Formats: sequence, structure tokens, C-alpha cells
Amino acid sequence: MNLTKPVAEAELRASDADRDRIAEILREALAVGRLDAEEHAERIDLVYRAKTMGELEPLVRDLPAEGGAPRPQPAPAAYGAGPGGTPPDQTMVAIFSASTRKGRWRVPGRINAVAIFGSVEIDLTEGIFQQQQVHINVTAIFGSVEIRVPENVTLRSSGSGVLGSFEVEANDSVEADAPVVIVNGYAVLGSVEAKPKRGKWLRDLRDDLRDARRAWHEQRRDERRSWHEHRRDERHGRLRGGYGD
Repeated sequence: MNLTKPVAEAELRASDADRDRIAEILREALAVGRLDAEEHAERIDLVYRAKTMGELEPLVRDLPAEGGAPRPQPAPAAYGAGPGGTPPDQTMVAIFSASTRKGRWRVPGRINAVAIFGSVEIDLTEGIFQQQQVHINVTAIFGSVEIRVPENVTLRSSGSGVLGSFEVEANDSVEADAPVVIVNGYAVLGSVEAKPKRGKWLRDLRDDLRDARRAWHEQRRDERRSWHEHRRDERHGRLRGGYGD
């Protein structure tokens, strides 16, 4: 490979932010009726398979911005990254067993769930969403995958059942910046079920995240203050030792 040769823009490697930007454009196109649900699902699948910018841009080439204005960048999600950065992708496997993820946890951008003669439970109702798009790729073969999300999260699907059940209760949040959970995959002689959990709202969790951020910043401030005080005491100690000599 010639690393000194300039790389054409279309050959540049796409980042997660690039994919999320294209996915947001497609979501808006679906909302205003430029794309139907099937077209949207097909393009979203291609978005997260794309490796380069040249593969991404054609997916929105036929979607002009409203009024001919430059297409705006999506606003930062209200559920943005907190301390510790974005969590890595997570894989859950249940083969003749059970795998469960629930409670208070940082939801990654991609979750892979595989249930073969087993069961997987993914409960996002108390999770901390640190990006707007969350993709859950499921494979259920003689097994089951159950997914629960808060009521005010957008839930979509492009999966299918083969002699099995693939049921996703589609849900569109009224909040423009709400997280979007997309369930893809298939069930072969198995079952996949995803739906909102009534009574669970992300708004309260967002407040919790804000409090956690504030506590983290306060902790960092106290640590810096302690460090500076320690260095000051060290300097004073050296000065006193010099005067004693």
C-alpha cells in the first residue's frame, strides 16, 4: 500500500459520526414521506455496512434538503456521551442457556444478540443512552430474544421470521432528539420480541445522567484541588528545610 498517495474523498474511511449523520437524514426523509418504511430499512442496513464515504453519500443523493438550503448537521443528542466516553459494542450469546442485560448500564451503539436453543433478554428501560442511534442485531435459532425500551424512545425494525416470530412494536417518539433503537436480524424456528415498557420514561434517566455528570465534575475538581494543595505543601516544606540549613 502506498501511504504517501493522496486518498480521494470517496475512498476515505467512514466514521461512526458519518454513519449517524446519514442515518439521521434518512430518518427525516422517512418522517416527511420521501421514503417508505421498506426503502428506509434497506438504506439504513447499507449505512451501517458502509466502510467508506463513497458508499454512504449515494444513499442520500436523491434526498434534497428542504427549500434547497444546505442540509443541516444533526444536533447533538440530549443523551450525549458522559464520563468515560462511548461504551464499546456488546455481544450477548445464549446457547442452551440464558443471557440477560438490565438495570443501570451504559448502552452501546451496537448490540449483537445470539440465541440458539436459549434466551436473551435486553432491557434498556434503565440504560444510559450515550448516542442517538442504537442498533441491535439479533439471531434467534430455536431460541428467543426479548427487548424492552422506554416509552419515549423511537423503536424500529427491519428483521424477519423464518418459520418463526419476529415482532417489533414500532414506536415513534414525539421528542425530536430521542434515541432511536433499530432491531435487525431474523428468527428461525424461534422468536424475537421488542416493544416499549409502559411506565418507563427516559426523561427521568436523563436527569440522573445530568446529576452523574455534575458529581463527576465535582469529584475531578476536588481531586485537582487536593493535588495543588499537596504540591504547595511540598514546596513550603522544601523552603522551610532550606531556611533551617
